[in-house]
Amino acid sequence: MRKLIRKSPLLPLLLAAAAGLNAFDKQTVMMPMRDGVRLATDIYRPSVSVDLLPCVLVRTPYGRKIGMEAWMLSLLTDVMQYAVVLQDTRGRHGSEGVDSLYFSDGWGAVRDGYDTVEWLAARSWSNGRVGMFGASALGITGILAAGAAPPHLSCVVAIVAASNLYGDAIFYGGEYQNALVSGWLEETGNEDLIPFFRNHHDGGPEYDRVNLTARFDSVRVPVFHIGGWHDIFIQGTLNAFTGLQASGGPGALGNQALLVGPWVHDILDENCGELSFPGSGAEAFIDDIVNWFEVWLKGRSGRVPFPAVRYYLMGDAEQAEGPGNRWISGSAWPPESETTSYYLSEGGRLATAPPLPGEPPDVFNFDPSDPVPTLGGRNLNLPAGSRDQRPAESRTDVLVYETEILDDSVVIAGRVVVRLWASSDGPDTDFTAKLCDVYPDGRSMLVADGIVQARHRNSLTVEEFLTPGEPERFTIDLWSTALVFAAGHRIRLSVSSSNWPRFSVNPNTGGPFGADETKRVARQTVYHDASRPSSLELPVLRPAGVRDETLRRFALGPNYPNPFNSSTVIPVYPGASAGPLGLEIIDAFGRRLRFWRLRDGVAGAQLIRWDGRDESGRDAPSGVYVVRLRSGRSVETAKIIRLR
Repeated sequence: MRKLIRKSPLLPLLLAAAAGLNAFDKQTVMMPMRDGVRLATDIYRPSVSVDLLPCVLVRTPYGRKIGMEAWMLSLLTDVMQYAVVLQDTRGRHGSEGVDSLYFSDGWGAVRDGYDTVEWLAARSWSNGRVGMFGASALGITGILAAGAAPPHLSCVVAIVAASNLYGDAIFYGGEYQNALVSGWLEETGNEDLIPFFRNHHDGGPEYDRVNLTARFDSVRVPVFHIGGWHDIFIQGTLNAFTGLQASGGPGALGNQALLVGPWVHDILDENCGELSFPGSGAEAFIDDIVNWFEVWLKGRSGRVPFPAVRYYLMGDAEQAEGPGNRWISGSAWPPESETTSYYLSEGGRLATAPPLPGEPPDVFNFDPSDPVPTLGGRNLNLPAGSRDQRPAESRTDVLVYETEILDDSVVIAGRVVVRLWASSDGPDTDFTAKLCDVYPDGRSMLVADGIVQARHRNSLTVEEFLTPGEPERFTIDLWSTALVFAAGHRIRLSVSSSNWPRFSVNPNTGGPFGADETKRVARQTVYHDASRPSSLELPVLRPAGVRDETLRRFALGPNYPNPFNSSTVIPVYPGASAGPLGLEIIDAFGRRLRFWRLRDGVAGAQLIRWDGRDESGRDAPSGVYVVRLRSGRSVETAKIIRLR
């Protein structure tokens, strides 16, 4: 939270408002839980308050004492009139009990999130509304508390958070996420928990307490879900949004919001690996988080002032005016698409035509002593994001298939899956897949990747070993993305059997999971003939469908950069305009500085560049300005900041 607000476009104003205000009241309590364990909790309240206070709760395993700086506490308490509560989770830092790694944060016999919310709501200073906020681990504690349905929890902001710890974080396609899980546990001093996960690898009832997807109907609050296409938990974020939006309980049903950018786990990282996508800064959405709390904790307005779904459609990162690289607004995820199969074919081709009878299979040897190295992707403690895969693709144990150079763009948004017909000469193995966008200069930039463990190819809870040499159909889930493969690019799929250290390396022996130290080289065969057609399945949107998505809503997109110095770009979505369409810049005194007459009924975004000057060519001073988009009786406004 500290880093998020530090990069807010409103930072200069926030600092000015909070300057000199360090007189908030602080109280430290050992808050009792239902089993008698006490959790160290800091409560900050305004030095002067007129009304009863809503509460913003942050539950963290990282230490409450470093969770927030004095100026930020002043802002949220004295300026914005919230109570802010920072709490160490069970067994961490100042809290009592044994660290349970989220298993006490939800709906089991111990319900720390529930008990904390209800204790806070019962204070004499409280207005009875508690909202939870946090990113990553802090967001997970909010998601799990919502699943326990405390009566006085009013809303949650969950940033890059998993909703099913087993499938989103610990295991992927049955394989252990080595770098993410073991790396994080070692960094946080919890390496003693690693054997638990290795000994409970079959997704059994042990994980019920950390799986929100099994109890969407228990949740009764609006949740603002924020994620990144290259985030470690992106599919969990999407699953939570779609599940709660369609199947949540009263208060949650239909009240969810989703925001997804081209971000890694640190959504404020300006780069997505080796690429940087224009107009994608997460800091532009700080106001939305504030508005979320204002609506659900203070009841300041009847609705949240932004659409239910916003996602960034990635494209060629070097084509700012290309077919991608823009924000799309809508009412649901995923958008309507047509599943299009790209078939693996002889000669390393990826084609929309099914393979012919008799096409010979491709074969490679997988040596677990020499695994394919991880190069980017959805990582936490490894280099993350879109990175060039050519060093891995040049190996003899990696099969590469690609399309011809695209004559027209291919737009995808939704789940990406590989259906792979393959066999191995061993009883168990892994198969991996990587989807890449090949640029005209040859760079093979990672879009999404995934893995499946053979023994869990049909079920995550039941082991089924292979019959050596017998072809099987494997499904490799690459999770979801949104991207335009631009004209002049190629679509590439690579197939192998390892991705280390992101995932554990399968020893190919079929021995007890995680306990077999012997290794064997596996002979892997990938089939692509008429009776065994292996394919990459992409959720393809017609270009008209992408335009329809933006035509449905009359809206202003976030300007970039914001704040700006010399110029800024304002995206305008005309939607189904009901009259003449105009955009204007208004200063703090209500005076109109600039006006543009825009074209209505135009698909997609119109990009308006403001150079900071008024109609007479005079430079506007530093300050906050209002951007107003008007069409008939429809009006959309946004704030824009100039810093000179």
